[in-house]
Amino acid sequence: MPAETLSRYVTRNTEILSGEPIILGTRTSVRAIVGLWRLGIMPEEILNHLPHLSLAQVFDALSFYLDCQAEINEYIEQNRVPDELVHPSVRAALDAS
Repeated sequence: MPAETLSRYVTRNTEILSGEPIILGTRTSVRAIVGLWRLGIMPEEILNHLPHLSLAQVFDALSFYLDCQAEINEYIEQNRVPDELVHPSVRAALDAS
């Protein structure tokens, strides 16, 4: 069985993102939601960036993250773009915020 339910809206499917936790019925990773939240984007505003999600899904992803921080932080680190590969204009915009 490739899918495993982790919470009401969070699941893991070995065929999607190599089993990284995602929102049920989507290919949106918990990591992506947490990344926006860490940028200071409020959960209600995350819906502007990921309009296919519901607010309940966003909150469930954040709740899952708070329970499983080490795992999600590992996915975040594995997918981090090395500083030397970030275009200078993008780096300048990030530094200004």
